[in-house]
Amino acid sequence: MNKTSTNELTDNAINLLIAMVVEDLAKDTNRDASEVLSDFIASRTAHNLYNEESKLWWNGPSAIEEMYMQENGESFEGRV
Repeated sequence: MNKTSTNELTDNAINLLIAMVVEDLAKDTNRDASEVLSDFIASRTAHNLYNEESKLWWNGPSAIEEMYMQENGESFEGRV
């Protein structure tokens, strides 16, 4: 597989993770998904997620959601 294909696959995986995180956050916070997406994309967590060297995208959506919530001073405990 060439580098371009690998980068595209990684970007697709990251985009899918973001969609899952945003969906969960919107449901958990009773906010519109478009608002959550806008806030998430502007976050340090999203920046790190798109930084391939951080390997943050290797984590699941729950870990990414927890990181985002901690960045915003929110608690992840008790969420399902």
